[in-house]
Amino acid sequence: MVLAGPAYADGECPPAGAWTTPGGEPVDRAALYAELATADAVLLGERHDRMDHHRWQLGTLAALHGHRPDLVIGLEMLPRSKQPVLDAWVAGELDPEAFLEASEWYTHWGFDPALYWPILHFARVHAIPLLALNLERDKIRTLGHEGWDALDAEARDGVSAPAAASAGYREYLEAVLERHPTGMGPNRDRFIATQLAWDRMMAGAIASRIEAGGEEPPLVAAIIGSGHLEYGYGVPHQLADLGVEAAPVLLPREPGECAESDPALARAVFGVAADPRFEPERRMLGVHIEAADPGVRILGVQDGSVGAAADLKAGDRLLRAGEQEVNAAGDLQRVVRGVQPGTWLPLEIEREGERLELVARFPRED
Repeated sequence: MVLAGPAYADGECPPAGAWTTPGGEPVDRAALYAELATADAVLLGERHDRMDHHRWQLGTLAALHGHRPDLVIGLEMLPRSKQPVLDAWVAGELDPEAFLEASEWYTHWGFDPALYWPILHFARVHAIPLLALNLERDKIRTLGHEGWDALDAEARDGVSAPAAASAGYREYLEAVLERHPTGMGPNRDRFIATQLAWDRMMAGAIASRIEAGGEEPPLVAAIIGSGHLEYGYGVPHQLADLGVEAAPVLLPREPGECAESDPALARAVFGVAADPRFEPERRMLGVHIEAADPGVRILGVQDGSVGAAADLKAGDRLLRAGEQEVNAAGDLQRVVRGVQPGTWLPLEIEREGERLELVARFPRED
């Protein structure tokens, strides 16, 4: 149900707490939730690092659960191989630290788990099943770079090859790749194929869970990055190819993000406003890294960052941070997030065959 009259001027955003269409027409929340309760799946977008997006998701999940107690929450964050860990979490068999370790959270996702704890605890308190939607990233890349037959059916969980990208989705993804520092180059087709593989695997997990429900399938509410959902290009397109047509997209919108008012963007958008009281602390070294053996290799150092002040340089191999051996990006992220403002972190690196000890000093917060 759409109420008469625009909620905001063209290019502006809905006020915090309001549902509207992408074009700005107010949407009655009670009617919207009643409509969503009849869907096969509901797709909730996010920018992964924004707590206000996750707070909105939690409120929407609570409302959906009130209408559909058979709710299942799908998570882009973890691969299918971690489904037993999600089951154990919901069953109350793991404490938070054990969950992070067993799920290899920092390896598979890397974003601060504090952003997701409210949703994970909500599922646990209400015994709502959690569904892993993804594959390991190396497998997704294999599918995108080498083709669908590069992994056997078991490795890809029986998911069939993706439907071809629409012309609109190709343009959308090419625009994303153009903004990358390396530009388009020869990576375009691989990038698009990898995105299609990612979309298809998540859509396949959702469709399989719905099909497994038989005559009374659950409502799957999937938490997925907005780039996989906008305009119905990514996961919704693949779901439709798999026979799941009723999969409306809902997106959060912050001030300054609403220049696009195309009604195809989403079924509805919700106004959110960042509140620093709820944002997790974001301590960063300011380095771009890749896996190496041993350690991680530093590809670049941000000007003015903690890493630059510590004299880290591109080409360094970071071996240890504090007491933690660094064998993957997740190891470094976990240590850095635990550093208190105003303290320092010893680092062991290898530079041109020589081992050096450096100190990263994290400034006090104002």
